[in-house]
Amino acid sequence: MIKESCHTTIHLNRVQKLLGTLLLFCLLPLLGFSQTEPKVTAEVDTLAIKIGEQIQYSITVEADSTDVVFFPEGQTFSPLETVEAIMADTLKQDSKVILQKIYALTQFDSGAYTIPPQRIAINEQPFFTDSFQVKVADVVVDTTKQKMYDIKPLMEVEKSNAEMWLTALWILLGLIVVGGLVYWFFLRKKPLTEEEKVALLPPYDRAILELKKLENSKYLIQDEFKQYYSELTDIMRSYLEEEVHVTAMESTTSELITKLEMLRDAGELKLDDDTIFQFQKILQTADLVKFAKSKPASSIAEQDRKLVEEIVTKTHEALPEPTEEDLLLDEEYLEELAKKKQRKRIYWAAAIFAGILILGSVFSVAYFGAKQVRDTVFGYPTKDLLEGEWVSSSYGFPPIELETPEVLLRQEPDMPKETKELIKELQAFSYGNYAGIFSVSASSITFKNQEEDPNFEAVIGATLTNFEQLGLKNIITKQEEFVTQSGVKGVKTFGTGTLETPDGDSKRAKYNILSFGGKGFIQQVVITWEEDDAYAEQIVDRILTSLDVKLQA
Repeated sequence: MIKESCHTTIHLNRVQKLLGTLLLFCLLPLLGFSQTEPKVTAEVDTLAIKIGEQIQYSITVEADSTDVVFFPEGQTFSPLETVEAIMADTLKQDSKVILQKIYALTQFDSGAYTIPPQRIAINEQPFFTDSFQVKVADVVVDTTKQKMYDIKPLMEVEKSNAEMWLTALWILLGLIVVGGLVYWFFLRKKPLTEEEKVALLPPYDRAILELKKLENSKYLIQDEFKQYYSELTDIMRSYLEEEVHVTAMESTTSELITKLEMLRDAGELKLDDDTIFQFQKILQTADLVKFAKSKPASSIAEQDRKLVEEIVTKTHEALPEPTEEDLLLDEEYLEELAKKKQRKRIYWAAAIFAGILILGSVFSVAYFGAKQVRDTVFGYPTKDLLEGEWVSSSYGFPPIELETPEVLLRQEPDMPKETKELIKELQAFSYGNYAGIFSVSASSITFKNQEEDPNFEAVIGATLTNFEQLGLKNIITKQEEFVTQSGVKGVKTFGTGTLETPDGDSKRAKYNILSFGGKGFIQQVVITWEEDDAYAEQIVDRILTSLDVKLQA
């Protein structure tokens, strides 16, 4: 019984292990494949088109709804060009999502092309599509019906003056605004204030007017006798200074009376003794009020004002009539005074204008820098190029696409006989020259041997030799890979050197040599400029950003 019981227990243990193993194998598929792998497919609607027609390239991604998917962007389908990209559809199925993006591709050169595999990133894991071979055919032209014509030569066109006229218009508007401000505040005849109108009156009329104002004042009602008598005597003293030409404002009472008596005795002022005596009494009363704090009766104060008015009238009548010579002198004096005022206004206007100009210049130099301001005012060749109208064009075949400040002109370079034997065609275009302030050139070379690989070192060496022949010394050369905006890889050779000028001076120069190519052809772009020229650096950056080439010979 014991043996049978032990055997039964062992058998049960084996059965349990077997069931556990089977259960594990059943669960493994569920654990290992509970999340399916993403699926990426690509297809094209056609493998043959005519020049300019479009291929619809579709990429479909089937992934989990939580996956992050990145589709190709930009010109990744080179040598074909991407016209547009459309996110066509998004479908959801349970926990899955199906994404589809369609790209419209085209090509304007006939030939056989390969659409390279495209990289799709799903959760940062790369997936690649298949490549496709497509053919681009020429458009058949019936030359019996459609005549063929030679390519038209380049035409000289006049440079647009629109920007110059716009700048001149802004300058003119600025001058008009400044001139208007100067005229309004300094040159125009402003309306006279009441004080100015009174000041322009003759001394006698002004004195009588001020005495009338004093009569209507509230000084006596408010017991302000000191202020009342101060104004009363000042009116009389000012009148005497202007009309009689005697220093009255700074004279004491006794000094002023003495001066009047001397003028009377000399026959220059016909005043009687009683009038001078009354004036003396009024001045003495005013001194007592101002310095001894005396307070006369209001009636006496009013009577004194009336007496001063009578004295002013008598003095005016006692003065001899001005001669014709005196009137001319007064007229000349007034004219000279008006001219002085006008000159003063002009001086002030000029000073303010100069001040604005100086402050504006100082601010501009502090904010933009002295070189920027100087180059803006007086101009600088590379600054004019940078800020001018740029030209985007394609040069040579295979084509080199560039955006440059000026159009590159076709050149006809001389080649040695042994070089001509190797080259089928050389197309060269340039602006400026290597020894100048700035230059850019583009060239495409096709060889007779279409299976020959490009020899970049030989072409770059020939360009550097050309630099040396033009006077560039102490050349420093560096090299790195360069990738165009469409992803085409090439060789960038760059560095500096010292350029000796014909007059014996020297300057530092920089250069870039961009080389591309394939079987049977080489493409090259060469840019030279002066070192430490910030405008040229910006020009070079913009050209390199726009640079693109086609690698189909």
